Amino acid sequence: MKQKFLLEISVESLEAAMAAERGGADRIELCSDLSVGGVAPSAELLRGVRSRLRIPIFSMIRPRAGDFVYSGDELSAMRRSIAAAKESGMDGVVLGILTKDRRVDVARTRELVEFARPLPVTYHRAFDESAHLHQALEDVIKTGAQRILTSGGSQSAPEGAGRIGGLVAAAGDRIFIVPGAGINASNVLHVAQQTGASEFHSGLSTSLPYRSHEYKRFEEEVRKLAEAIERFD
Repeated sequence: MKQKFLLEISVESLEAAMAAERGGADRIELCSDLSVGGVAPSAELLRGVRSRLRIPIFSMIRPRAGDFVYSGDELSAMRRSIAAAKESGMDGVVLGILTKDRRVDVARTRELVEFARPLPVTYHRAFDESAHLHQALEDVIKTGAQRILTSGGSQSAPEGAGRIGGLVAAAGDRIFIVPGAGINASNVLHVAQQTGASEFHSGLSTSLPYRSHEYKRFEEEVRKLAEAIERFD
């Protein structure tokens, strides 16, 4: 039986989300301000996108741009964002917290994972800033998160594909490893072959600039990426 692959597309607007769905995305990661890696979207954007899309939507839970070491007030803001995601009918949330010494903050992340239930949690690319990726893998598993979004500690997933493959092997069936960053139709097969992953994440920033209003072109790029994944055997 042919393996089913899943394509997640990150967007920051209703128009882009609708274009991604038309293009064949299986899931949306909804953010604001993707040019800084994405921060939590407004409740208005959450509700607007949920009302128009049929596919699952994961909401970014990030209180600000910059590092991933957060104050008590920022953690409270993250809880409010999670509550808004639940109220708006999101299907999952995306977050990540590090300690000052670049380790996964297991205790605080676990608290947010518990607070988010029953929504699944993806630990985002804060993972790639951790000091030791394989230790970080074990730490994220301890938090109860269901996925890790990673470029293997490199600038892009194609560059880090070998390390991502090692993480996929080490993770086994304990957690999903989702390659992301720099993935497009021209390189996704390489990433799939090198990593053994079954889910892939892209914002298509290597094909289109952030804040692009060329939604027809965005839809076409998503479709090319979706078709490339579908051809992978």
